[in-house]
Amino acid sequence: MRDSTQSAIFGALSNELRMSSIANNLANVNTAAFKKDKLAFHDTFIRFAHDYLVDAKTYIRGKDMFPEGHIMAKARLSAQQADLTQGSLESTGNQLDFALSGPGFFTLQGDAEMLYTRAGDFVTDADGMLRTVDGYPVMVDGGPLIIPQGGRIEVDGSGNILVNGQPAGSFDLVDFTDPTQIERVGSNNYRMLGEGGGEPPEDLTVSQGFIEKSNVEVVTELVSMIETQRAFTMYTKMMQTDSDLDNKLINQVGRPTV
Repeated sequence: MRDSTQSAIFGALSNELRMSSIANNLANVNTAAFKKDKLAFHDTFIRFAHDYLVDAKTYIRGKDMFPEGHIMAKARLSAQQADLTQGSLESTGNQLDFALSGPGFFTLQGDAEMLYTRAGDFVTDADGMLRTVDGYPVMVDGGPLIIPQGGRIEVDGSGNILVNGQPAGSFDLVDFTDPTQIERVGSNNYRMLGEGGGEPPEDLTVSQGFIEKSNVEVVTELVSMIETQRAFTMYTKMMQTDSDLDNKLINQVGRPTV
């Protein structure tokens, strides 16, 4: 396989990953508190044996015994993480909608571990337990919150909760200073990687009756989509050109003459 073909394959695969990420971002543009994905690529270098030689000459006036050092680069996906920049707030007037302004997350009780989310469009089940739309209980002082049927809930900027005018605890809010500490697990939720835990948020405000909108910028994503599509097309044309050259070498140049 030609080196140019290999480079084109890696370039096409990288742009396929970019296109998948862009499509996912656009699909969630109306999802509450959705955070767009960011991709980072790095070059993987391929070295040949003669690239390690300090001097390819046997003596100062001699000719090079080996070709000049040549390093080939292949693109690889090196990181994929959520862009946690703040989204704009939208007023809903719903007493069970909450938006976070600043770095931080709500804590949820997952099936096997604690989960975290910024989507505060909560609901109550038949028993009055506060849950996410996916059914995960929202943690308040380390446990679930029960709201009586027809009860009135009030929440201040620090996350302190009053139910029918009586204190009912505070949202378990947590912050992760290093974005690489968490990973997306679907349904707009995140889980923590490794041991330890998050930290209490220092600059976080809870706004009742609002939801945080997605931080996806549609125009920017569409421009990136066009750029990615054109790059992918270029790489596929490069592979087709190499294939045509190989066919020509086999069928015409290699044909015996009479």
